[in-house]
Amino acid sequence: MEGTRLSKLVKQHAQTARLLGVDFVPVYRSGLAEEPEPTPAHETSLPATQPAPAVPVVKPASEPPVVVVMNTGPREARSAAAVQASLDDLRRRYEADAPHKKFVTAHTNIVFGEGDPCARLMFVGEAPGAEEDRTGRPFVGRAGQLLNKMIAAMGLAREQVYIANVLKTRPPDNATPTSDEIRLCAPYLFEQIAIVDPEAIVTLGLPATRALLDSVESMSRLRGRWATFRAPAPSGRAIPVMPTYHPAFLLRAYTTENRAKVWSDLQMVMERLGLSPSGQSAT
Repeated sequence: MEGTRLSKLVKQHAQTARLLGVDFVPVYRSGLAEEPEPTPAHETSLPATQPAPAVPVVKPASEPPVVVVMNTGPREARSAAAVQASLDDLRRRYEADAPHKKFVTAHTNIVFGEGDPCARLMFVGEAPGAEEDRTGRPFVGRAGQLLNKMIAAMGLAREQVYIANVLKTRPPDNATPTSDEIRLCAPYLFEQIAIVDPEAIVTLGLPATRALLDSVESMSRLRGRWATFRAPAPSGRAIPVMPTYHPAFLLRAYTTENRAKVWSDLQMVMERLGLSPSGQSAT
């Protein structure tokens, strides 16, 4: 009887996921061999060919689907309008300081960040790509579409998280940000993090991870392990950071093993934030 009930829950979740268009399937795999360290890539620095179709994988019945349970603590007392006003002030200061004018860029628009200003979870990438530069929004290209599916698989909507990059302008030819470019732009990201004051951060790719953690380790060693970012004032908090592969890398190497590694990383984030199993999908 218990097995029949769990099987029904799993089937219900799979049907819900298909309706949401989620092909980043929640699958847990452990004990996988380490992959070669990927070459960092931007949202749009991808091959022209489409990735191979995802192979549907259903979680074992012992691992029911998840949906977020939002915090009902003091964070909800924060005024989203007031926090957004602080982010707007920071953007104006960034535009006035224009750190990107001190290095070569190929940008049309500043891509500052977007999402819930009081988000519990923040995603940080490295730099905008072509589509992001055109629209002025982070992660809206092919890699952004995959990120949306990753967020949905966690039981969240894109509007419930906050998304930003280390660099706010597109590098020429989607080049990997240099150490000088990161040094000039990171303080604005760090203050952005302090204003949003998330409970956890997911860094996407090696440049973003190294920027926040001041580490020289490889991505294969950094991912899958909690680290800490010390936010500047007004927060000053030690914020947990989970490094994982950039969605653009997944599009380039869309294997079951790589997807399972990223999903394992995201599962640890969900556990940290207290996400609760449920057969319902987040709206």
